[in-house]
Amino acid sequence: MASIRDLKKDINFVLGDIIEAVYIVEAANNKSDSKEGAKIIDNAIETFDELIAKVNNKSVDNRKAHLNAVRQELEKKATALVDQLNKLQ
Repeated sequence: MASIRDLKKDINFVLGDIIEAVYIVEAANNKSDSKEGAKIIDNAIETFDELIAKVNNKSVDNRKAHLNAVRQELEKKATALVDQLNKLQ
């Protein structure tokens, strides 16, 4: 299993890349500060906060299974955000 530090980095990088992609799409389409883009960014920030809080929760019974569930949740939520981003284009 990857370390907790690597999981936190993955969360940061994946959601950071999604936020960056929103800005790139908006710049390419001359739609700076669109409501749809702001919603995707807000969702990414909320997801980041939720996932980091779950990673930092040390009161779970099976820590390894808990962290694997967090990783799967990251994949699921990141995929949903990317789908929203693709609709933005």
